[in-house]
Amino acid sequence: MPNIALDLGEQVASFGVKSAYGEPQDVDGVSITPVALTWSGFGGGADQDNTGGGGGGGMSIPLGVYVRREEGMRFEPNLVTLLAVAIPFVCVAGRALARVIRALKK
Repeated sequence: MPNIALDLGEQVASFGVKSAYGEPQDVDGVSITPVALTWSGFGGGADQDNTGGGGGGGMSIPLGVYVRREEGMRFEPNLVTLLAVAIPFVCVAGRALARVIRALKK
């Protein structure tokens, strides 16, 4: 019986940079390369009767694109993702700052 978890682990290990950076595309004379934050996980197991199972999953969050023009290359972030990350961060930072200020007043 093949070990599915090991097979999946070997396949995922080969993804590497290819899963975070997409293939460059040419759009109207401009080269763009998509960038994403990716991660995946797999697991498996068996019991004493040599029956078992496995599973896995992954996620990809688009961060933005690298844009190459004649004047150079620059990163253009995905604003929706930036807001989705920034709003909770600002909320937590604001609460922490309020607690620090309250503690310093005492």
